Amino acid sequence: MLNDGTHEQKLQQIAEIEKRLSEIKDEDILLENILVAACEIVNADAGSIYSFDESSSDLTIRYSVNKTLQNRLAKGEKLPFSSFKMTATSQSISGYCALNKVIINIPDVYNMDEFIDKEKTKPRPYNFNQLSDLATSYRTKSMLTFPLTMTNGRVLGVLQIINAADSEGNIIPFDTDAEFYISHFASSLGQVYEYAYLTKQLIERLIRMAGYRDPKETGAHVERVSSFSVEIYDRYASNKNIPQKEREKFRDTLKLAAKCHDVGKVAIPDVILKKNGPLTDEERSIMKGHTCIGAQIFTPVESELDAMARDVCLHHHDRWDGGAKGYPGRFEDYMSFEPGTPVPPVTQVFKGEDIPLAARIVAVADVYDALRHMRSYKKEWTADMTFEEIQNERGKQFDPDLVDAFVQIRNRLEAINKSLTPEE
Repeated sequence: MLNDGTHEQKLQQIAEIEKRLSEIKDEDILLENILVAACEIVNADAGSIYSFDESSSDLTIRYSVNKTLQNRLAKGEKLPFSSFKMTATSQSISGYCALNKVIINIPDVYNMDEFIDKEKTKPRPYNFNQLSDLATSYRTKSMLTFPLTMTNGRVLGVLQIINAADSEGNIIPFDTDAEFYISHFASSLGQVYEYAYLTKQLIERLIRMAGYRDPKETGAHVERVSSFSVEIYDRYASNKNIPQKEREKFRDTLKLAAKCHDVGKVAIPDVILKKNGPLTDEERSIMKGHTCIGAQIFTPVESELDAMARDVCLHHHDRWDGGAKGYPGRFEDYMSFEPGTPVPPVTQVFKGEDIPLAARIVAVADVYDALRHMRSYKKEWTADMTFEEIQNERGKQFDPDLVDAFVQIRNRLEAINKSLTPEE
């Protein structure tokens, strides 16, 4: 164990990290921060975090970090997006950890022949999968794998950190100190993780309710728009040199608020919402009312999430240039709007930076997703056609800086789109 002074400093560091994490509302953003914090606590070079579905035994990788590989990239670039789902079995390290709720500490994953797990009852049944190392020319050595559990003992995920380093950067095994601190950190996350998990469930139920009314607005569409929005913001924030603390707070709220962009469609009449064919001018005007209805759902504003979700619902169809196709404009009396009636004509345009940043971001993400996927009134557009169209609307429908950020992350957006699109 470290000396008393260093030990107390480490516990204080963990307490400060836990306080910061307790302020995060979105489960996905929380998982990212848990992984980054875990690597920071024990000076690990890399790692991954998985969610675990006990009902199906599915393990899904949610986020990965790798300092060595990241340092090879230019400013603002991210590691290639990767996502995969696998059935948890005892043959994989993360699967064994999730199924047995045990900590696994491996000094060298390429030399485990004599390794016996902590129960000391049987030889290890699992092996290390070398495919990632081979693909990236990275060398995994030491590995520490922990189950993440709720307060009721339910396993929600698995935390896996890789390659502990000493003060000189040499790769070393995770010692008993590292195991203690990560164990202490992980055990305190149950309540924080549970809160974010339940918040996500609440938002998803709201989205599901709207989805029952509008079968075209699927959960997959909502998840994609949410993920695209955060990626666009991350690159925009990097380009603008926005401080890290401000970025983290904004992107956490954005991840949830973006999912709510079309919840107002829950109050649009079926004859319009489910119409198979083009809408009349009056029907289109009634449909536009989903912006005001969504804003009404998040009013009165009780939190930062309410405020951003209201702004996103109300203004994600306003245009950067204030053009006539944008709506509902500077409509401050949106609470007086009655569902099923036409939206009042725009008397004061809402344009440029007057449109809240979150709404401007979701505007790009929503159109990107709509173009890349088939709708009842159109075929799926190719990536080239979609990116060309959005670039053509730079400075017109969309914020120019956001379009620039959008174009810079094309490959990442396309990878996310593929990952989050259900196979038909």
